[in-house]
Amino acid sequence: MSEQALAAVKSALTSQRIETPSWAYANSGTRFKVFAQPGVPRAPWEKLDDAARVHAHTGVAPVVALHIPWDRVDDYAALAAYAGERGLTLGAVNANVFQEDDYKLGSVTHPDPAVRRKALDHLMECVAIMGATGSRDLKLWFSDGTNYPGQDDIRARQDRLEEALSAVYERLGDDQRLILEYKLFEPAFYATDVPDWGTSYAHCLKLGERAKVCVDTGHHAPGTNIEFIVAFLLREGKLGAFDLNSRFYADDDLMAGAADPFQLFRIMYEVRAGGGLEPDAGIAFMLDQCHNIEPKVPAVIRSVMNVQEATAKALLVDREALAAAQRAGDVLGANGILMDAFQTDVRPLVADVREELGADRDPLAAYAASGWAERIAAERVGGEQAGWGA
Repeated sequence: MSEQALAAVKSALTSQRIETPSWAYANSGTRFKVFAQPGVPRAPWEKLDDAARVHAHTGVAPVVALHIPWDRVDDYAALAAYAGERGLTLGAVNANVFQEDDYKLGSVTHPDPAVRRKALDHLMECVAIMGATGSRDLKLWFSDGTNYPGQDDIRARQDRLEEALSAVYERLGDDQRLILEYKLFEPAFYATDVPDWGTSYAHCLKLGERAKVCVDTGHHAPGTNIEFIVAFLLREGKLGAFDLNSRFYADDDLMAGAADPFQLFRIMYEVRAGGGLEPDAGIAFMLDQCHNIEPKVPAVIRSVMNVQEATAKALLVDREALAAAQRAGDVLGANGILMDAFQTDVRPLVADVREELGADRDPLAAYAASGWAERIAAERVGGEQAGWGA
């Protein structure tokens, strides 16, 4: 690789921004149990303290997504200022209309208008919080759907969904966006109201330019070509964000790049090819993970590192050579160009980038040596740890 090309790769990696989720620092678990760990944050402020450690060690994670009501505070401007003092900004505000008894049959698509009103009021609360925190994105995921044929009118539920989304979209400021996530199933097992990227895309098209699709890498049927979805949405200008994680079976929410690093590389290559790594593309690269059995902060650090390395490999693909092989119909040659990039050990390159950013060449080793894990375990005693429902 020429010095000029290497400089371009380093520049792209230096400008990369990965958004970490506040809930990744909290307690989580399986369907059967939430597992507590020592040192877990007890309030949003302590979540930001942990996020600041991740950014300090990696250099590319200065944004933190919030989840309401899990991160509800009395003064959101003060929370944003607290983040700023730690070198962070507040990212997407994630709404929660799936954890109350009223939402058993849905939220914005519920057959009862009173429940729909309650859900919409919460979404409007999240828009107000965006204004107080300076957040750009309102990210919406709905557990809404049905478990049995005939349980509710499928078309009517789509009408209710469209009505709610339109009301929220109209409330957004000119520099704010609505990001609509989809999920194949769970907890709605017969018909989920936003089950796939096509449904999300169709609603976003109707809403307007500032409505975008969120691709959660764990929310697809086995064998789905996620990079095709990414390429299509980028081509149409409708990709707004990622929820990056790994899956073996369903929505496992494992560390990004842990289950299938080749898939993450393929996705990041399509992001690069479609211009999604450019700052003005506006793509939010957010982690959406639950660290159930592994320590929270180092698990987030590892995830950030995995995304960095997949991005570096995607940037190493010789696009001119690839295009030439594609034009010539050279199937093996084209595939080989991709594989050469994927099989390159980019760890020294990424370590150089971190060092240039003033971060650590080996973030996990630096975190282990920092004493942060021992400190928070000793100091965060008493109170109620944050976790699902808190």
